[in-house]
Amino acid sequence: MKKLLLIMSIFSTLFGCCKKEQPTYPQDTVTARDGSQITFTFYAHASLGIEWNGMHMYVDPVGEFDWESQPKADLILVTHSHYDHLEMSTIEKLSTEKSVILCDKTSAEAFEHDCVTMLPRAFSAPLEGVVVKAVPAYNISEGHTDFHPKAREDCGYLITLGDTTIYVAGDTEDNDDVLALKDVDIAFLPVNQPYTMTVEQAARVVEAIRPSIFYPYHYGQVEQKTDIDALKAAVGGITDMRVFPME
Repeated sequence: MKKLLLIMSIFSTLFGCCKKEQPTYPQDTVTARDGSQITFTFYAHASLGIEWNGMHMYVDPVGEFDWESQPKADLILVTHSHYDHLEMSTIEKLSTEKSVILCDKTSAEAFEHDCVTMLPRAFSAPLEGVVVKAVPAYNISEGHTDFHPKAREDCGYLITLGDTTIYVAGDTEDNDDVLALKDVDIAFLPVNQPYTMTVEQAARVVEAIRPSIFYPYHYGQVEQKTDIDALKAAVGGITDMRVFPME
């Protein structure tokens, strides 16, 4: 018997050591208004995962991650066609024939037939219990409007699930369409210069829409670093700001 156990132990050591470990990524779980659980997975920069009621959703999945190990997508949202938001190879790794893909007008040109084009202010109900509204995303600061011009019709998204509304802003500044948003429970706002919001602009949006939880994202990959501490100080009395590695 001891000999058998020894053989089994050696077998486990020899073959178990070669088993590939699944990568883990930072996550945060919140309770929705209806009591269900929403789990966010933070990959990097603008790439997010959202899990709710057994469904897996991704926003702008991009980057050199082990996407094959991640759950297949029920829903993929693409905000616009810039390289750090749209990567067809990653979408192919995550999607199946049953996946629903919602994308802005310019990103739709990269798809042959499997993307539902979302224009600003359009609604979609892509999955049971999930409602998505496209929000205009564009720059307004002098000298910055060519980065994300309003006429191109890039999108952010309001995603409602579990009676909870999540705003994933995409690349935008504190324009009137963003400041006018109502009933946002959770907000993901981009904070990097010169392409999206300054710390002051992001704080202005938080004060205007007053989410219960605020996640700064899209705040890296540029020389001018975002002062996360200053942002936290600016919104500390308004919202629960949670910081994850989204450089």
